[in-house]
Amino acid sequence: MAMVLCTLLVPLGLTKVVTYALSVAAIIITGVVLIQGYRDTLAIHAKLDEIIIALDETRNDVVGLEHNRMKSTRSSLK
Repeated sequence: MAMVLCTLLVPLGLTKVVTYALSVAAIIITGVVLIQGYRDTLAIHAKLDEIIIALDETRNDVVGLEHNRMKSTRSSLK
């Protein structure tokens, strides 16, 4: 529906309005996607924290692996 409206407005010389509307829509969609990704990441971290707490034998040497290079991460996991 919105695309049809935007397409109808372009021949009337309202390209700036269409550009503005599409830019605002893109920003809103991007924000929603980022918020959802943040929620997913937060939930995964909370679940992993619970698993780590539940295990008796955890390895502290894997803390901070996300900051290492791929090769050092692989060697730490072996």
